[in-house]
Amino acid sequence: MDATAIVVITATLFGWSLVSRRLARADLTAPIVFIVVGAALAWAGLVEGPEESAALTVLVEVTLVWVLFSDAARLPLRELRHDVGRYLRLLGIGLPLTVLLGWALSAWFWPELGLWLALFVGAALAPTDAALGVPVVTNPVVPSRIRQLITVESGLNDGIVTPVVMLAIAGAAAAAGLEGHEGAGSAVVQLALGVLVGSLVGAAGGWLVRQAGRRGLAAEDFAGVGVLALALLAYAAALAVDANGFVAAFCGGLAFGGRAGRRAPRQLVFLEQMGELVSALVWLAFGAVALPIMLDRVDALMVLYAVLSLTVVRMLPVALALVGSGLNRRTVLFVGWFGPRGLASLVFGLLALEALGPVADEALAVVTVTVLLSVLAHGFSAAPLAARYGAAEAAAGPEAGGPVEVTELRPSRAARHRARQPTDTGAPPADG
Repeated sequence: MDATAIVVITATLFGWSLVSRRLARADLTAPIVFIVVGAALAWAGLVEGPEESAALTVLVEVTLVWVLFSDAARLPLRELRHDVGRYLRLLGIGLPLTVLLGWALSAWFWPELGLWLALFVGAALAPTDAALGVPVVTNPVVPSRIRQLITVESGLNDGIVTPVVMLAIAGAAAAAGLEGHEGAGSAVVQLALGVLVGSLVGAAGGWLVRQAGRRGLAAEDFAGVGVLALALLAYAAALAVDANGFVAAFCGGLAFGGRAGRRAPRQLVFLEQMGELVSALVWLAFGAVALPIMLDRVDALMVLYAVLSLTVVRMLPVALALVGSGLNRRTVLFVGWFGPRGLASLVFGLLALEALGPVADEALAVVTVTVLLSVLAHGFSAAPLAARYGAAEAAAGPEAGGPVEVTELRPSRAARHRARQPTDTGAPPADG
C-alpha cells in the first residue's frame, strides 16, 4: 500500500465524519461507501487486492475482539427478564437451525468444499448485524420489545457462533494438510480454555473498575482506554495459554458487563468509537480484498445461495423458533427478514482467508456475495419496511406487555453525550 492509498483512506474517513448523517438519510450506509472505496483502490492498483490479505491479520483480529467484547459487555443481562423466552428461542433454536440449514445447503451446492468448509459457510453467515438495520432498531414506531429482540439477538449470536466458525476453520486446515494446524480436537480444548480465561479476565477487570470508581482512584478521561486494553488483555491472555482468543474476548465482555455495574456503559464509549474506526477499515478491506476474489468466482449458484441464505435459511428457523411465542405472523416475518449479514460474517471470512489461503477462496466468495447482497438489500429496505411495520402494529393496538427500554449496542451520538454527563450531585455515579 503506497502513500496515495493512505491519503484516499484517511480522506474518506474524514469525509464520512462530515456528511454521514446526511448520507444516512439517503440510505447510503458506511459499509456501502467503504466497500466502494476499497474496490476502487484495488481497481486503480493502489492496493494489491487479495495479495494484501496477510497484512490484514492484525486489523481483522483486533476488530473482532473489540466488537465481541463491547457487544457482550453492553447487554444488560439482568434486565432482559421480560422476553427471555423469545431470546432463548432465537439463540437456542433459531441460530443452531440456521447454521445446520446453511451447512446442508452449502454442502449440497458445492460438494468440493468438503464438510468443514461447508460448515464454515453455514456458521459464518448465521450471525446477524443490527448495525446494518439501524433504522429498524432505532425507529420508535417499531414496538420496543421487537427492537430489543433484534438488538439482543445481534449482540449475542456472533459470540455464540464464533466457536463453531473457529472449529470449522481448524477442521478445514487439518483436512487440507496445512502445517501448523492441529485439527478440530485441539480446537475444542482451546475453545473451552478460552471461555475460562476470558471469564476470569473480564470478571476481575469489571470488579477492579467498580472498586476504583467507588474509591475515586480512576480518572474518567482514561477509563475508556483501560477497557479497550482489557478487551485486548482477555484476547492476549488466552493466546498466551494456547486458548481461543475470540471466545475469550466475548466471554470477557459478558463477565465485565456483569461485574462493572452501571459504570460499564460509559466506559465502553471509547472502545465502541475505536470499534467503528476499525470496522470501517475492515469494510474497506472487504472491497479491496474479498471483492476481487468474488468477481473471479461468482456465478448464478452463488447468487442463488446468497438469496436463500437471506430468506429461507434465516426466516424458516426464525419462524420455527418463534412458534408459540405469542408473536403474530407479521412480526415473525419482520424479525426473520431483518437478520442482515455484516461485520461478523466478513471478519470470519477474512480470518479463514488468512488461515487457509487459497483453500478458502470458494467459501470466501460465497460469504462475500451474501454479505454484499445483504448490505444492499437490508440497507435500502430498513427504513421503509420499519415505518410500514410500525404503522401496522400501531393500528393493531398498544404494544403487548408494555414498552421496554431498548439497549443500543452501537449507541447514537446523543446517547454517548448523555453517557458523558456528570451526575447532578457531582458525586461519582452509583454502581449497580
